[in-house]
Amino acid sequence: MSSSTRIVILGSGPGGYVAAIRAAQLGGQVTVIENQALGGVCLNWGCIPSKALLSVVELGEKVKKAGELGIKVQGPPSYDLPQMVKRKNGVVAQLVKGIATLFKTWGITHLQGWGELIDERTVRVTTPDETQSTVTADAIVLATGSSWPNLPLFPIDGKTIISSKEALDLEHIPSRLLIIGGGVEGCEFASLYSGLGSHVDLVEMLPTILPTEDEELIRLMTRELKKNKVQLHTGTTAEKVEKRDKEIAVTLKSGEVIEADTVLVSVGRPFNTQGIGLEKVGVRLGPRGEIEVNDKMETNVPGVYAIGDVVGKAMLAHVASAQGKVAVENILGRSQAMNYDVVPAGIFTLPEIGRVGLTEQQAQAQGFQTKVGRFRYAGLGKAQAVGETTGIFKVITDSGSNKILGVHIMGSHAADLVHEAALAMQVGTTASDLAHMIHAHPTLAEGMMEAAEDVEGLAIHQARKRT
Repeated sequence: MSSSTRIVILGSGPGGYVAAIRAAQLGGQVTVIENQALGGVCLNWGCIPSKALLSVVELGEKVKKAGELGIKVQGPPSYDLPQMVKRKNGVVAQLVKGIATLFKTWGITHLQGWGELIDERTVRVTTPDETQSTVTADAIVLATGSSWPNLPLFPIDGKTIISSKEALDLEHIPSRLLIIGGGVEGCEFASLYSGLGSHVDLVEMLPTILPTEDEELIRLMTRELKKNKVQLHTGTTAEKVEKRDKEIAVTLKSGEVIEADTVLVSVGRPFNTQGIGLEKVGVRLGPRGEIEVNDKMETNVPGVYAIGDVVGKAMLAHVASAQGKVAVENILGRSQAMNYDVVPAGIFTLPEIGRVGLTEQQAQAQGFQTKVGRFRYAGLGKAQAVGETTGIFKVITDSGSNKILGVHIMGSHAADLVHEAALAMQVGTTASDLAHMIHAHPTLAEGMMEAAEDVEGLAIHQARKRT
């Protein structure tokens, strides 16, 4: 297609806005339709605001160690949640403004309103004052994302029963918080609010929290949450909810009753596929209600693409961004395909987790003969010096080829550190190659080198393994 290609994008989350900028960089004429704030859920009610709040609790945890580090403070830290929320809102507003500025500099048209496909080349736009207009395009990208959960047993009222959206704007710290769902979001909020001083109960239907993670790291994170006095109720479900005067009583399948001031529902996210005209143009949905796409992010309707949460792949902001780039580059004649083999991810619990590739269990289930290297943060000079000794590096390899199959890190800066492993996997590096790369001292990154060395039992700062 030529540089005059008209592209309409429904949604401005990390998929939509990145797709818009890349398309404009390549010469496309881009219109973005958004019915909420630029940046979508991730920027406004998800990734960024939650990390802004968690960073304060992380700092508070450091202050608790001040005495042993040689800093005199008067008593334990206390938290001003309204000020934390105010700061968080300021961070978000600045980043939203940044996207608007990028749109302006790249000549991207932003229409505030709701978009609905009339046909495969036309979108109807309804503005907040219900004014309607149409936009025609050579290609359309659906980046409508996903929504907050809505469980019949736990109807969200925004006050006593809340979603993650409301959990980021509470005006007071709940004395007793019950979290339904022990996945990534549930565990992050358990870390946040237990750190703030709430008594936290967390209920997970499956046998463990973080059920998609490596089993060894699940055990370690379970231990850390329990150390922070989070009460875990796994392998069970809520069967009954009773609203009382100033509390909610939730009866579990086991018969146990949990009383709480606030219930946070953190179970699943439905795809935003309703009301956008998919049925009018025949866009095919998958068994979970997701929009089906090929590896070029194109739907079954030529010229209509979909990206982000709504396609139901890895529901991560950075995956949405990558999908957005692939979609518009294909629209503009640059053949690209999505590859999900190497997707790093972070879980921003306290301590945090960084991971990429297969878990040890997944590797073995796929038939690999594995060799595993491990190295604990406590063995690092930098970790000891800064007082961050909790954590582990774990490198999983194919014993035959020595290729790295997966890396899992729990500890300070884990989500940053895992990118060395992601690059190694992207270029097909072996554990030996990684072990032989000189790492600066003293750094936390040395833990990656030592774990890679430990695959062959050669980690320098680790006691000899007993046979």
